[in-house]
This record gives sequence, C-alpha cells and structure tokens, in this order.
Amino acid sequence: MLPQLVSAVFWLAVLALAWGMGRRALIWKTGRQASVDLRGLLQIPKRYFVDLHDVVAREPFVARAHVGVAGGAILALALVALNYGLGLYLRVLDAALLLAGLMMLAGAGAMAWRRRNAPQRLSKGPWNRLPYSLALFAAAAAFVGALAFTGTALAPWLAGLISLAFAAGAAELALGIGLGGPMKHAVAGLLHLGLHPRPERFGDKRFATALKPLRLSADDMGVGKPADFAWNKLLSFDACVQCGKCEAACPAFAAGQPLNPKKLIQDLVVGMSARTDAGYAGSPYPGQPIGQHGGAPGLPIVNGLINSETLWSCTTCRACVQECPMLIEHVDAIVDMRRHMTLVDGVVPNKGMEVLEQLRDTDTAGGFPLTARHHWAADLNVPVLDVGGRTDWLVLVGEGGFDMRYQRTLRAFIKTLQKAGLQIALLGAAETDCGDLARRLGDEHGFQRLSRQLIATLKARSFQHIVTPDPHIFHSLKNEYPAMGGDFDVWHHTQLLAQLLAEGELQPTRAGSVEAVTYHDPCYLGRYGREVDAPRAVLKGIGIKVVEMERNRERGRCCGGGGGAPFTDIPGATRIPDIRIADAKLTGAGVVAVACPNCTAMLEGVVGPRPEVLDVAELLAHALEVA
Repeated sequence: MLPQLVSAVFWLAVLALAWGMGRRALIWKTGRQASVDLRGLLQIPKRYFVDLHDVVAREPFVARAHVGVAGGAILALALVALNYGLGLYLRVLDAALLLAGLMMLAGAGAMAWRRRNAPQRLSKGPWNRLPYSLALFAAAAAFVGALAFTGTALAPWLAGLISLAFAAGAAELALGIGLGGPMKHAVAGLLHLGLHPRPERFGDKRFATALKPLRLSADDMGVGKPADFAWNKLLSFDACVQCGKCEAACPAFAAGQPLNPKKLIQDLVVGMSARTDAGYAGSPYPGQPIGQHGGAPGLPIVNGLINSETLWSCTTCRACVQECPMLIEHVDAIVDMRRHMTLVDGVVPNKGMEVLEQLRDTDTAGGFPLTARHHWAADLNVPVLDVGGRTDWLVLVGEGGFDMRYQRTLRAFIKTLQKAGLQIALLGAAETDCGDLARRLGDEHGFQRLSRQLIATLKARSFQHIVTPDPHIFHSLKNEYPAMGGDFDVWHHTQLLAQLLAEGELQPTRAGSVEAVTYHDPCYLGRYGREVDAPRAVLKGIGIKVVEMERNRERGRCCGGGGGAPFTDIPGATRIPDIRIADAKLTGAGVVAVACPNCTAMLEGVVGPRPEVLDVAELLAHALEVA
C-alpha cells in the first residue's frame, strides 16, 4: 500500500509544481523582453557547482549543510520519480532512497541547529519553518526506502501517516514555487544561473562590472515600474534565498541609512507579485517599519514600493553583489531605477541635481574652469599633450586636480614618475570629466555625452598607456568605455608604481614608516577593478608592513564616497567613513594608506582623533625622498 500512496503523492506534487512554475512564469513574463542564450541552461551544473563555489565556500558549515539538503533532496526526488513515479519498485533504488533521505536529514538538522542562534541577517518566519519541513520530507523518504527495502508490512494508518509526512515536505517545494514560499529559490535560482542578465560572469569576464548603456529612447529610460525590468531580472529577484549576506555587507545599512539590499530585492518580488511587504520577516530598512510598501507590475516603484531615499542611499560599492551566493545584481537594479528618476522625473535629492547641472555646464563635477585642473603642476615641467602629440604615459587626474589636499598626492605621483624617467604628459584643459558620477546618479545621457567627448579627445592624441590615481576613472575607461567605442590600455597608479618597484626602476632611499600602516581598499579598485595586490606590493616594496582591517581586499568596506552619495547625502544614524575609520583604529595603525581621491576626502573628513590618511603614492614619494 505504501508504494502506491507514495506514487500518488509524487504525481500530485508534480502537478502542483507545474502549476507553481506556470504561475511564476506568468509573473516573470510581465517584464520586458530580453535576449538570452538558452545554451546557458546546459551550463547550470557548472555554474552551480564550480562558478559559485568560491562564494558559497565562505561559510563552510552552511555550504556543507546545503550540500546535504540540496544534494539529498535532488537525489531523493530523482529516486522517487524512477521507483514510484514510473512504478519500477526496485529494491536497490529503495536502498539508495534510504541513503538519500539520511543525507538530506543530516543537512536539514544542521540548518535547524544553526537557526537556534541565527545571525540577525537571516530572515525568520517561513524560513524558520523550512529546516523542519525539509527534515519531515527527508525522514519520510528514508522510512519509505527502508521499509520498502526490507519488505516490512505496515498498518494502513501508519502507511498513510508516512505518506502525509512525505506530502507535507513535498508541498514545501511544489506549492512554494507558485505561492512564493522559501523554496521558490530552488527552481528560480537554477533558472537564474542559466539565464543570468550578466552571462559574462560565468566566462572569461566573471568579474564584469560595467553597466549596460541605455538606448535613451522613449521605451528605454530606466525602470519606473516592476514591469520595466527585463523578464530575466524579475526571475533573478525570485532567486534570492534571504540569507542577508548583502545586508551584512552594506555600508549604508550599517550606517543606519534607509537601505537594506535584501529588503529591496524582496520589495521588487512583492511588486511583481502585486502584494505588500506585510509578510516580509527580515530586517527592515532602518527607520522604516514593515508593512508600508506595496505595488504591482504596472504601478510606479518610487514612493510606493520603494522610497526614493532608499535608492539614493546606495554607494554603488557592489559589496552586496560580491557577497550574494546567487549572483543577484542589486546595483544594476538600483541604477536602473535611479535612471528613471533622473531622466524622466528630473529629481535627484540635495546637491545631486546641482552637480549634474555643473557637469552639463562645465564638464566638471565641481563647476570649475577646465583650465584650472592642472594649476597644481605649473612648476613640475610636465608637458601637456596636444592634438597630434605623442607620449608613453598619459596621466588623467580627474576631479582630484581641483582639490587642494589631493594635489599633494598628484604632485607626489608625478615626481615619482619623473624619478623613474618615464615619458609622461597631462591633458591640460582638454581633460573633461569621465562621466562616472553622472552615470551613478542616473544621468545616462550625461554619461554618454561625457564619455564620447573624452574618447574623441583621447583618440586625437597618441600615447601607449593611460594611468590615473582615480579608481572611478580607471573603471570607467577600462570597463565601461569599450561599449562606447573607446578601447585603451588603462592602468591604476598603484599598478604602475608596483611594476616600477619590481623592475628596479625606483630605489627607495629612506626607510618606510615606523608606524603600523593599514590599507583601505577602494571599492572601484578592489571590487570593480579586481586590483588588490598592487597597492600592497608598493607598501611592501618600501618596507611597510600592512596590518589588515577585518574587512579587506575584495571584501573591504566602502568609505561612503561612491555612487554620488556625498551629493545625495541621505542621513543615517552615523556616517559610513566614521565606521571605516573605526575599523582602522581597531588595527592600532597610525596611518591609513589609500589609493583614491574619494577615499582620501571621505576618511580625512572624519572628525576627532584618527589615523593619518596618506595615499600610496605619497608614502612611496617619501621613501624616494622626492615628496
């Protein structure tokens, strides 16, 4: 009797799963059309087991528990389908089902044990139920396998009870898909990996970070309502497992600003499902209680589904994306929604709109005359590269050229390059803004204008390499300009300095700092540019021992200076740079080494006792005695 009951439950679960998948597919279909490579579906096993490995392996206990649960569940479902769905009733498959059930039971037990003292970032509610419903399914599967293998006869009531337990566990998956339960991520997650909005993340460009250009047509001006997202981006939101790793990594959330990346993704799920956030069981946006947000595919997102200050709190640091075990692109979604607010509604808070106007009027974020960008170099005898001119290394200085503090860094860098005997040049008044700030503030039109303008300027001159101390320029020219028609050999200044030291072109003559030094990784260098070794190589090359902060390298904490955040200036309980300086103080270091003008400005803006903030180039210039 038991095999027949299990067979009936299996086919009912298949029907429920088909219903759920159909219901969810209709929801995803409300999004815009998107071109996808269906061959990605064939690569799901590789993407799941190989490409995700380094992300999932950051929590070994959780990874092993998930292997037990997911591996045991897939194996158990496959065995039930073969042995009971198809009516084979083979004893060897019953034995395998017993092992699969025990494997899954061990994983579910580990998950239940962990949730006894769960991190605050984990969602509660249905997610607290999940380990037990999965354990129920696992135990029932193991009983079915064991009893069928041994040929044990059961009383009808006991067979029915085991079948009900099996059905309850199966319903978590089968009905959870269509009803939006926790297990919807199991199917949506796999499909998301196969139909990912950034398939390049699984190939040679697995760390691709460039934003996609808009066509700037009437139907392509950012995202104003959930249905404006591409359908596979809606699918990606359903892949969220609500683990809260993005929440724990988010600098805005830590500072008490009204942003939680996990809540934002769940609000988008709510919006495409035409519901409210009343059922959300995780951490809210700081200062915004649960139950105040709701929407529908065709309704505006801003100030209904998501408050505008939530979107403007983001520093675009990509810490959330870096931590996500399902490779969800939070920052892409936020920038898309910002684009609609800026391009269509014309609303950017605080000084955001002012800086965009200055970029339009003067081609600089600060509204400075272009002729003033290189006044700091008047006595350094650095040639300006004119149209038709030629040099080996063209130095782009960015907005730092207008900042009196950062001019010290630029002078140290130029003197160091001169010490090495490199042929260098500046652009002079021809250097216009690269457009990074405009793009992050949603002004895609401004970015495209500025990028094409700078590309034309660069193409009119002859040089072998571009070098810049600004990671935002480095990222824009290296990663985003190729889509705009500009393909250049771009170096960050720490990369060039590290190479000059390694090749012996620079010979330090003064000992490195006797104080402990900690290094702060700029987000646009460490996460966007994947460069974390060169700055440390420079410091090591001049005899400095780096004492690392807890969050470092690709997982470093943001200074708060990216994404236009200093201009939108959304208040929180504290300031992001204050948190980062607190990280630095814990190391006992007397100096924080930096490699970005934004980081210099943000960290030096922290009031009260703090370590000294010095650029890597300044420390090297001191060791060369050219500072």
